[in-house]
Amino acid sequence: MMRATRHNGRSGAHGTYNPKHNDREFDLDNAVDINSEMTPNNIYWNCYQGFTFHKDRPDDWMSFKDVELLFYKQQFTGWLDAQNERHRKEGHKKRIKTMEEVVTNKKWCPEETIYQIGNIDGTVDYKELAMVVAETMQEIDKRFGEYCRTMDWGLHIDEKTPHIHERHVFFAPDEYGFDMPQQEEACRRMGLELPDKGSEPGRYNNRKMTFDKECRAIFLEKCKEHGIDIEVEPIYGGKKYQEKQEFITSQINMKNQNVQIENGQLLIDNSILIEERNDLKKEIKELDDEKLQKELQLEEVDVFINDVTEIAYDKACETIIDEIAENIRKEETKEITKLKAEITESDNLITKALGRFAVEQLDKLQKRLSGIKTRVVESLKRSFTSTTKKEHLLNKIAEAARPSLIEILNKKKEEIAKEKAKELDVPSRKRKHEQCL
Repeated sequence: MMRATRHNGRSGAHGTYNPKHNDREFDLDNAVDINSEMTPNNIYWNCYQGFTFHKDRPDDWMSFKDVELLFYKQQFTGWLDAQNERHRKEGHKKRIKTMEEVVTNKKWCPEETIYQIGNIDGTVDYKELAMVVAETMQEIDKRFGEYCRTMDWGLHIDEKTPHIHERHVFFAPDEYGFDMPQQEEACRRMGLELPDKGSEPGRYNNRKMTFDKECRAIFLEKCKEHGIDIEVEPIYGGKKYQEKQEFITSQINMKNQNVQIENGQLLIDNSILIEERNDLKKEIKELDDEKLQKELQLEEVDVFINDVTEIAYDKACETIIDEIAENIRKEETKEITKLKAEITESDNLITKALGRFAVEQLDKLQKRLSGIKTRVVESLKRSFTSTTKKEHLLNKIAEAARPSLIEILNKKKEEIAKEKAKELDVPSRKRKHEQCL
């Protein structure tokens, strides 16, 4: 006679459980407790695409992580948007969360259940286990699906004992009418009572305990329907005639079985951590390469500033000197034209008599000034492009520009470093299932 076990949990000492374990979305080479030759026969199911074998997954098959995030977005976006908006209005911006943060938060994350029949010493065919658990979850969904939904499950036959990891989420409307992840309120709306109606609700007296009891009863009933001989009595006190030594032995066997399951899970989680560590090492190397490149760029700042300054200086000499000389010429022409007009328009007889001569002389002066302008421009350009004067002015310009350019580059470097630091802030995950029903 075998024992049907059902373990529940959401998180362990190292954070919430990672669905990557369940659909083998990690490097199997680092998982010493997995027979990778058997992995292709693992069976997976999700609420959007149904069933598949590991080996038959189509190109568009969704990972369990993506399935859960999509379900959360479809079910809880209204609640999260409204909650974030209240935080903004109240000035609590640090409390604002993304859906990715919600689905991995201990308070709102999915619950994971492990189903297993027997142990390493004796179990059922994995296909029969799949049928029993599939029918169990169909019945659970029929009774409680309005407030609890299975999102995905994976049947593992590549470990010592076939077992299934199933993940679901409880939900119920909040005070504003939006569905949100919440367990006890969901169980209350299911019509479930406290195990001890006369006591206050708490850790050891809550409706979730009633939910688990009913789910376990469904599991045992489905095993019976399939003709599987299951021990339905609790281990402790299950047979009053059992000798003391027999009872102790059975207790030890059960503890060994639980240790084997936990050990296998920890080994797999360790492989996931190794993979995450390798990814972090790769990102750190990329950051180091980028840092070196930035440092080399900063060392070339002075060269860059000098090059830019010299180009700007040459263009300034060519353009500004021409512009200054041209403006002077225009002003001179304007004054001479004004003087010629005064001479020709004068009513004074002497001025009129000498006017033609005076105008001719002014025309000659105007032509000479144009020639002087050209010589002045050339002279100024020679002066400003002389080695001594140019070097002196370039140093002054570069000295004035350097602090501003360095400050801009340093700010940009800090922004890049902060963005990379955010990308690397990924908490590690380990598993430890904490409840055995």
